Amino acid sequence: MTTWTDRTADRPLSLAAPSGIDRAAHHRLDEAWLAAAWSHPTTRVFVVSGGQVLIDDTPDGRTELVTTPAFEAPVTETHRYFLGTDDEGVSYFALQKDSLPGRMDQSARPAGLREAGLLLSPRDAGLMVHAVALENWQRLHRFCSRCGERTVIAAAGHIRRCPACGAEHYPRTDPAVIMAVTDKDDRILLGRQVHWPEGRFSTLAGFVEPGESIEQSVRREVFEEAGVTVGDVEYVASQPWPFPSSLMLGFVARATSSEIDVDGEEIEEARWFSRDDLAAAFESGEVLPPYGISIAARLIELWYGRPLPRPVP
Repeated sequence: MTTWTDRTADRPLSLAAPSGIDRAAHHRLDEAWLAAAWSHPTTRVFVVSGGQVLIDDTPDGRTELVTTPAFEAPVTETHRYFLGTDDEGVSYFALQKDSLPGRMDQSARPAGLREAGLLLSPRDAGLMVHAVALENWQRLHRFCSRCGERTVIAAAGHIRRCPACGAEHYPRTDPAVIMAVTDKDDRILLGRQVHWPEGRFSTLAGFVEPGESIEQSVRREVFEEAGVTVGDVEYVASQPWPFPSSLMLGFVARATSSEIDVDGEEIEEARWFSRDDLAAAFESGEVLPPYGISIAARLIELWYGRPLPRPVP
């Protein structure tokens, strides 16, 4: 059985809160409109490079995405991506470059999504996650998967076209499930991946396979990684996760067995925790929480009943 409950209405997930940006996809093929938007004095532009952008702290304690007018932006003819417009009609573009530009005032700093996503406003975080996702796709899909010819950018960065065979290629999004599994005693199942630092525990997760429903994927992944069987599955929320191209689909699930048998290849250790167990493990440093930007942290918090400690990098 699968049900749905909006458990994030009071505190939206990082990277998933309403951004106030209209992606205005109907303008992506309108070259005249795009040219006019680019040259408009209110248009704002920022550079994305290697998954990073420039952010800056304001005197009133906020953190902002560093943007410039189009006429001050670095020159690029192809890697210019239209991201949308806001409620005031301001257009936003991202430029993909090999490096971030220097700043005369030296106050701005480069940041990736794991840092910036917790600091930026929903608008700036939404713009950044869109730009980073496009950059990742553009860097990894330069050649036609049908004939091997180098493709060209179209639709303001949202399509790559093959000049040889005419194929069109679109940004890839890989669905992945991530789940907080609880047992009959209301304990939560957390695991540690083999490449994580000692003590870092989080919820289980995995990619949806071809021809598989998301509910089937939840049950398969939990059994494959921890040897635990799952019955009821409840959808909670989703989160874009462009590392490089995932969409995380968050669930809570009820285990029908409790014996753990980790796969040893992806998951090195898995344990059941009561709330008291987890609080004590956090306090002693035995367990390190997942990063606060991740949907994993929110899934655990929904069960835990209060915010998790800030993780140590």
